[in-house]
Amino acid sequence: MFSSLFTIMRHEILMTMRQAFSWLTPLLFFVIVVCLFPLALGPDTDLLNKVAPAIIWVAALLAILMSIGNIFRSDAEEGYLDLLLLSPVPLTLLVLCKVFSHWMTNCLPLILISPLLGLLLHLNAHEEYALIITLLLGTPVLSLLGAIGAALIVGIRGHGLLLPILIMPLYIPVLIFGTGTMMAANANLPINGYFAIMGALILLSLASAPLLTGLALRIGVNQ
Repeated sequence: MFSSLFTIMRHEILMTMRQAFSWLTPLLFFVIVVCLFPLALGPDTDLLNKVAPAIIWVAALLAILMSIGNIFRSDAEEGYLDLLLLSPVPLTLLVLCKVFSHWMTNCLPLILISPLLGLLLHLNAHEEYALIITLLLGTPVLSLLGAIGAALIVGIRGHGLLLPILIMPLYIPVLIFGTGTMMAANANLPINGYFAIMGALILLSLASAPLLTGLALRIGVNQ
């Protein structure tokens, strides 16, 4: 079974990397949004440093939201999703493979490029550290929760803004604690408590999101 899961993850990552637009578009969107703020706000270092947490986290959240809607759509259109639902492998594990593949191809590039964008917003070394850790802890939660909404609308054509409406309320705690951690780092306050809370959010998401996504997929495919 583990060999099958590894094969599925490898297939998903390779297919996504071959379709450059599917992972480059969110990445370019993230970079463009962050780079526009210094141009709009001017060269005020203190102002950029204060608003940097909100800029980076909102841009990352929107970039992930842009990509998460396609996590199951192409599989549903090609009939591959029906085969996954009939597979003897537990659907929860298959969902985890899909979400991990999405995180590797869409979220990890954002994390790798975020330190450079942090320099653009005049973040110091401690704030850069907080930025990287919060993104490492927060983006898996965004992918896991976003998969629930993507599964619900997989059988709906022309869903428009339905996906953001469904999952944006679930993203708010991650946004609050992600920006709060960086603000605490900016004020030289302890941040380990924030890391613990975000770690708890990952565990809660891992425990519930794959199961709910599997149920949502069965509902969405039958629509």
